[in-house]
Amino acid sequence: MSTLPALLSPDPDAPFPPVDRALRQPDGLLAVGGDLTPARLLNAYRHGIFPWYSQGQPILWWSPDPRTMFATDGVRLGSKFRRGLRRSTWTVRADTAFAQVIRACAEIPRPGQRGTWITPEMRAAYERMHELGHAHSFEVFEGDRLVGGIYGMAAGRMFFGESMFSAVSGGSKVALAALAFHLRRWGFPLIDAQVENDHLLSLGAKLWPRPRFLAAVAELTAQPGIVGAWTDRIGDWPATALADVNRP
Repeated sequence: MSTLPALLSPDPDAPFPPVDRALRQPDGLLAVGGDLTPARLLNAYRHGIFPWYSQGQPILWWSPDPRTMFATDGVRLGSKFRRGLRRSTWTVRADTAFAQVIRACAEIPRPGQRGTWITPEMRAAYERMHELGHAHSFEVFEGDRLVGGIYGMAAGRMFFGESMFSAVSGGSKVALAALAFHLRRWGFPLIDAQVENDHLLSLGAKLWPRPRFLAAVAELTAQPGIVGAWTDRIGDWPATALADVNRP
């Protein structure tokens, strides 16, 4: 196996190298360079690859092993949190505040993290994908205040989560659980969460070997997707509805 990642062609339609060539250290680094055009991004996600880099770095493309995954019927909320949801006045919407969600994900402080990988270039690229109907956000509101959200990419019947945030405790949990609930209704069985952390695992994420993940991606991205805004599909959806979803 090479000790250096592949250098991508400047042609946005050029294929990525085979994922099994990804490095073990750092885990999953596959390629360097290229761009964030819609064609390149769609090609990447359909092959289980995503961009992740910091300001001042070239674009880095990753496919780690194992992969962190949620089943859309497997997001777990604790019993105390559910009891609080029964009194919640929060409302969930889709694709009404994509730019605000991605900006909040970029700017909110996170323990142990300096700066952000959601660079201005990344924000512009995903906002363009949102305009084209491929990137989506689920937003949690308290009145007119945005208190949490999640965004990511959809390809076929596969959803690839990118980032989520909470401005108020529990906002990101509600966004993730609402996303999973509605994706399941629409025939999306999985959410890619990319790289593990304790918080994701506590919410029900599982670690999948990369071959299993890639097989699922190939199958699901080949199915007809739901391109375009998802706003009217859920309307103003009450967070209280999550209190009894996927109860143990």
